[in-house]
Amino acid sequence: MNNFDFYNPVNILFGKGKIAELKKHIPAGANILITFGGGSIKKNGVYDQVIAALDGFKVQEFGGIEPNPHFETLMKAVEVVKANKIDFLLAVGGGSVLDGTKFIAAASCYKGEDAWDILAKRARVETAIDLGAVLTLAATGSEMNSGGVVTKAATKEKLAFGSPLLFPKFSVLDPEATYSLPKRQIANGVADAFVHVMEQYLTYPVNSPVQDRFSEGLLMTLIEEGTKAYDSETPNYDEYANMMWAATMALNGLIGAGVQSDWATHMIGHELTAFHGIDHAVTLAIVLPGLMAHLKDKRSVKLLQYAERVWNIAEGSEEERIAMAIVKTEAFFNRIGIKTRLSQHNVGQDTIDTIIKRFTDRRLPSIGMIPDVKIEDAEKILVDRL
Repeated sequence: MNNFDFYNPVNILFGKGKIAELKKHIPAGANILITFGGGSIKKNGVYDQVIAALDGFKVQEFGGIEPNPHFETLMKAVEVVKANKIDFLLAVGGGSVLDGTKFIAAASCYKGEDAWDILAKRARVETAIDLGAVLTLAATGSEMNSGGVVTKAATKEKLAFGSPLLFPKFSVLDPEATYSLPKRQIANGVADAFVHVMEQYLTYPVNSPVQDRFSEGLLMTLIEEGTKAYDSETPNYDEYANMMWAATMALNGLIGAGVQSDWATHMIGHELTAFHGIDHAVTLAIVLPGLMAHLKDKRSVKLLQYAERVWNIAEGSEEERIAMAIVKTEAFFNRIGIKTRLSQHNVGQDTIDTIIKRFTDRRLPSIGMIPDVKIEDAEKILVDRL
């Protein structure tokens, strides 16, 4: 196992009715800005619960944060923060709202000329406004980590950022807050969390049985509980609770401690979202099977382990077992309603050419964190997914 430092200070408030405890976890006298997305929280009762829980606080709100939050929108929120001397941010929504709120927290305190440098130049986050979260979509794990992704609509760039200062002080995880999600969002949440686990698991072995077993357990839980939740006509608390906790555990740093991660699937997927607006999780489900197939020789040890432990594939040649695991992975995404071919999303060779040119212009030595996915590999993976 590799050396590692693991730190996660987020206080998780899990379970039904936990929104009512917000007041206990926000500093007295805080000037709060509630951030949210398209307004679904005002239809499903979550907004009312939050407002009731914040009785006695000075509260303002900023809505309209997009899926794949736009830099331009977030900078408008920064103006609100500065004009009103906001000192606590409360993100109420899914991963995009949380990611966007983390950026608002950092950008509001940024002393440089252009806050885009936090993303484009990896400018260090020196200070940030404190934030908390009320989760309404189980998917990204942003509720228990210190990173995020933001899109600049003007240039169609989607970039990541992070800082230990951006861990939420707390996150409320009430499964009932996810009950009103449409099936598409349930599927997206399952696929997003699934690929988060795979990016930390499907690399190479470093004798880390704890992390491997945690990862395999999360994958199996997402397959089992995610399918049930997708199929259910009415929400089942236990299914939604298990799915929510699995998504949180998928990207809170635990399973990635001491092992080699690789985010090539995400880096390629981000470009598909930036250019075509395809749901983030859908892009991951498109790319992952192609990446697995392309790396079937280089990452065969972990692929064989994945085949046996997650899909119970123990018979056949090594090549046959790996091929079957890839087939079952893509079939699982299809099973929960996700279309996994680029042609099904009206994406053709012209977009692939544009993405590869962008990677080339950035002079990336590799895609992801392991040098076995070069720019030319990314092109082959995308062509395979047409």
